[in-house]
Amino acid sequence: MQETDRNFEKRKKVIYQFMQDELYVPMKLKEIAAVLRISREEKEELRAVLNELETEGKISLSKRGKYSISKEKHLTGCFRANLKGFGFVTVEDEASDIYIGAEYTGGAMDGDTVEIALLKTDGPGHREGKVTKILKRGITKVVGLYQPGAGKKYGFVIPDNQKIGMDVFIPIERSMGAVSGHKVVAELTSYGERGRKPEGKIVEIIGHVNDPGTDILSIVKGYDLPMEFPEKVLNQAARVAKPVSEADMNGRKDLRDWQMVTIDGEDAKDLDDAVSVVQEGEDYILGVHIADVTNYVQGNSALDREAYERGTSVYLVDRVIPMLPHTLSNGICSLNAGEDRLALSCIMRVDPSGHVTDHEIAETVIHVDQRMSYTSVNKILEDEDPEEIAKYREFVPMFQRMRDLSRIIRQRRHQRGSIDFDFPETKIILDSKGRPTELKPYERNTATRLIEDFMLLANETVAEEYYWRELPFLYRTHEAPDDEKIRALATFINNFGHSMHLGTGEVRPKEIQKLLAKVEGRPEEPLISRLALRSMKQARYTAENTGHFGLAANYYTHFTSPIRRYPDLQIHRIIKDNLRGRMNEKKIRHYQSILPEAAKHSSEMERRADEAERETIKLKKVEYMQERLGNVYEGVISGITKWGMYVELPNTVEGLVHVVNMRDDHYEYDESRYEMTGVHTGRTYKLGQPLWIRVIGADRLQRTIDFEIAEEGNEDDGEKEWYEADRK
Repeated sequence: MQETDRNFEKRKKVIYQFMQDELYVPMKLKEIAAVLRISREEKEELRAVLNELETEGKISLSKRGKYSISKEKHLTGCFRANLKGFGFVTVEDEASDIYIGAEYTGGAMDGDTVEIALLKTDGPGHREGKVTKILKRGITKVVGLYQPGAGKKYGFVIPDNQKIGMDVFIPIERSMGAVSGHKVVAELTSYGERGRKPEGKIVEIIGHVNDPGTDILSIVKGYDLPMEFPEKVLNQAARVAKPVSEADMNGRKDLRDWQMVTIDGEDAKDLDDAVSVVQEGEDYILGVHIADVTNYVQGNSALDREAYERGTSVYLVDRVIPMLPHTLSNGICSLNAGEDRLALSCIMRVDPSGHVTDHEIAETVIHVDQRMSYTSVNKILEDEDPEEIAKYREFVPMFQRMRDLSRIIRQRRHQRGSIDFDFPETKIILDSKGRPTELKPYERNTATRLIEDFMLLANETVAEEYYWRELPFLYRTHEAPDDEKIRALATFINNFGHSMHLGTGEVRPKEIQKLLAKVEGRPEEPLISRLALRSMKQARYTAENTGHFGLAANYYTHFTSPIRRYPDLQIHRIIKDNLRGRMNEKKIRHYQSILPEAAKHSSEMERRADEAERETIKLKKVEYMQERLGNVYEGVISGITKWGMYVELPNTVEGLVHVVNMRDDHYEYDESRYEMTGVHTGRTYKLGQPLWIRVIGADRLQRTIDFEIAEEGNEDDGEKEWYEADRK
């Protein structure tokens, strides 16, 4: 198969070079075949080669059927639509996206693979283009709200995805009996060519918009997240989920007498990492023990193919959509306390300065002594809670060693320039009907940080070993930011009296770290932190190691979560093949052929999961505030734009005070300092300023929350109670 592909690529190169010759004149297919003496039997392959070159934008076909080298520079990429009609095309291995004006989208929809022609290039970061051809549609189904048309002879689906700028027309005979208010899935039958609305047919009725669970299910369907496992996969999971036997333990390092624990959130069920720490002299022996999922999920089995397609577990506010069936993820693969489990362990000797001076990666059998929660460990280490200390007396010395080692590891990471963006995540408490009853920020504490530190160190250690082994591997990489974006950030922060040392080469992570330290606790911190984050590139999976900018790490991978991330599962397979002496030339070629696509697919699935998770959080925040219209809260100004001010509340809800709702004056916006000043009153609003607001709107469709300015003390007692409860 690979040989065939190589021959095809060679022929493409020959044909393209032939057409680039200065003596070449535009020719039809049969003329090219005659000149190059291509037989009648090979003519179809020539046609395929020419079609491929045309798809890539390297050659063009005239109306008379003649082929020539394209005069315009054509590129192929993914179109990302904007709500305002324009869009951007992301081209693989290109540093910056290409802007597509609303008049040049060519009917492309969000997610389409398109061919574009470059129209204008003003430097590497400013390119504009037009869509010349839609190569592949990214959206085949639309999730939205059904509304009957006039006379109920047809209907429309109003898409949840607002980047789809038009409603979808549904003939009545294709409506599946949907009625007003139903959330539905519509399959597109046409894409609205020549100015017409897209057309479709309803293939699923999710439920009524007011039914419990319909809102989250709509997001699940909108992102095409797989809810159910095929029966074949479930059957295979049930067959392999057998208790650990003596045969399973053969050849493994037996660590069952090591004191070790799992430390997770209270509601976690898929426990894929256990930790142990002992001291030898001044050195620490840190064991990070990871569930050996590959023992149960064989390469290219039905289980493996399903896990590959899913790419990752998805954590939504009301449910988890797992990568592996619960039989495995919550059962035999979960490192449950009191049970023998198979693991892949990374055992590191760490000196007092935080350097890993020696390590071993081994197949092991372990026996977790205690399932701990972040809350309990934090109570022991930070609160020194007598009850908790008494309850877990035998583990307290190990937790204290863990705390000390964690500080050493973090200090070393900080010294080399690792960046820590500490934005509060939201914890949402739902009632039995899925309604949000409480919002609060997730607390990062000593316990969460120590697990984070240990996992990062194990990931780095494994990545470095396999980089120097020169074996095929999957890395977690994060490239340095674009020079242009960093220079724009440096110019902006000058307005606040801050500076960054850029030098002649690329920016170093240490400079970003220093900036975040400078603004910590200052009014401008939220804005500058967000702008610094936006200047970064997105971390992704790659088959080549280019280092991790954000962590200031030369080597980094994802090794510690094979229950919920496919790349971790894949590298466990590589590690075990190496440990067992099975990494021969055939295996190396196999991994070299599959890893680039596995990296790309895993990165895409990760982005899909992240977007779905964000959408469910935004939805529940809006739902929560819908119940609190008219309430008054104190928040902090987190952003200022020409259309208004964003205010963040203690419970992480962010809403907009629109300029049209600032009726006491006409406000002018200072773009350089992100400030608003009243023309008549002289009142100035600045970043980080505390502000009392009243909730005046919450739109579930748009996922937006609107505030207006309120004077302190205007809230009645009932509203005050809400505020106090939320703040706590």
